[in-house]
Order: sequence, then C-alpha cells, then structure tokens
Amino acid sequence: MPRVGLTRDALISAAADVADEIGFEHLTLAVLAKRFGVRDASLYTHVRGLSDLMEGVALLAHDEWAEVLGQAVAGRSGHAALTAFADAYRAFATGHPGRYAATRYPIAPERLAASQGVARIIEACYALLRGYDLPEPDATDAVRLLRSTFHGFSDLEATGGFTADRSLDASWRRAVDALHHTLTEWSRI
Repeated sequence: MPRVGLTRDALISAAADVADEIGFEHLTLAVLAKRFGVRDASLYTHVRGLSDLMEGVALLAHDEWAEVLGQAVAGRSGHAALTAFADAYRAFATGHPGRYAATRYPIAPERLAASQGVARIIEACYALLRGYDLPEPDATDAVRLLRSTFHGFSDLEATGGFTADRSLDASWRRAVDALHHTLTEWSRI
C-alpha cells in the first residue's frame, strides 16, 4: 500500500529541494527515501528509477524557471526586459543550484518538446529580443550569446570563480549593459 502523502509530484518536489541542498549530481533514491523515512524500494511505486526521478526534477525546474523568466519580461522591452530577464536568470541559477543544474539534464527530444516549461522559456527569450528587432538567424544567435553569458557568469559566481576585489553586482551590470549595446548595434556588427 502506498504511503500516505507519498506521490510522484511530492517525490519530485522533494528531490528538487534535495538537489538544491546537496547538488543535482548527488541526488539518489537512497537520499530521497531517507528524507521520507521509507525504504528505497517504496519509491519505485512512483518513479521508474533514478533517471526517471532526475528527468522529473528537470521538467519541474524548467516549469519553475519559465514562470520566473516570463514574469521578468512581462510588460517590458529593450534594456528593461534584458535587465529583468538577466537578473531573474542569475537569481534562479544561484538561488536554486540543483534545479538549475537539472535544466541541463539530458531529456529525450520528444519529452523536451512536450514540456510547456521549455516552450515558455523559449518564448520569454524571444519576447525580450522583440525590442531589438532582430530577424532570424540573428535572433537565434543572440539567444545563444545571452545564454552563454548568463550561464557562464552564474556558474562562475556559484562556484566561487570570481576572486577579484570588485563587486559582482557591478560586473553583472556592466555585462548586461554590454549585451544591451551589442543587441542594439547587432546589424552593424
């Protein structure tokens, strides 16, 4: 008989919290079972195994991240949209390191395509670019530049990779401003 309160959604939500605490790469069924006070085997009623659990966390993380990014760009354009998106990206990546790592977990293309979270993240990316009026393939190139910059900065920040005696927030602002300038001048590059 399934334990009361132990559902697939509850397991995935708890696994996301555990991933934020100990790292997505350290998430195991044993750790999660201990959290719920059950044996590992009890979890198989709700998940097919560790990869199924990790995929569930990844899809949940995409949904949560999409919500944050969508709210950030809503009603904004140009520099304001870029700044809000960038700040939301950084806050999610550094505030939820396990969830953020989960967004890079490999998911089957058909499952990824069916994810509303992934689709909403893509929509938010292109929404922030509308103010820059970039045609394709320039818009795709710009999204890749933004993601590379935001990911690199957030990852280095989260892992203590910045040691210079300079405010991270000041460097972040300069990076976002430089990206705004680049997007504004894109057609001349």
